[in-house]
Amino acid sequence: MQQKNSLDEKVSKNLLLLEAALYVAGRPLDLKELCSVLTTRSKNKTKKYLKLLIQIYSSRKTAFEIIELKEDRYVLQLKAEYTHLVKKLVNRPLLSSGPLKTLSYIAYRQPISQKRVIEVRGQHAYSHVKLLKEMGLITVERSGRSLALRTTDYFADYFGLALETAIMKRELKKIFETEFKEEK
Repeated sequence: MQQKNSLDEKVSKNLLLLEAALYVAGRPLDLKELCSVLTTRSKNKTKKYLKLLIQIYSSRKTAFEIIELKEDRYVLQLKAEYTHLVKKLVNRPLLSSGPLKTLSYIAYRQPISQKRVIEVRGQHAYSHVKLLKEMGLITVERSGRSLALRTTDYFADYFGLALETAIMKRELKKIFETEFKEEK
């Protein structure tokens, strides 16, 4: 009986650790990061705990859910049906309109040279690119003498878009078309 209790305590502790990590991160975490939280190298063990935590969240009446994303990544997030109800409580948007437009342009045209982004968006786009890179939304890679810009997996996860560039571009096109129609 003593052994069963200590086993239950270990399971409970590991579930709490995973839940805490997902909450504090505020972003998707990959299996490697979650294994390190449990101080184990066993991806299978960590996956079992995650599946159990997902089941627990599914069975509870809660506003949160844990989602398994592609490439063994997991995120704790607000369920979609509650987003519009609490949206007004968010103090400020993630990005102001200038950097957001620059990010949209990069996402839709990626991979794109920084030079081209500056030509289209203007000199202020240098500071936008710096900010977007610091936020982890884009990567900047040297491509010969110029810099190539593209979005990160974090960008795709944050905005709920596909990781694959071609699919992401189609999704963005639909979003832009919808926004354009609503503005008319």
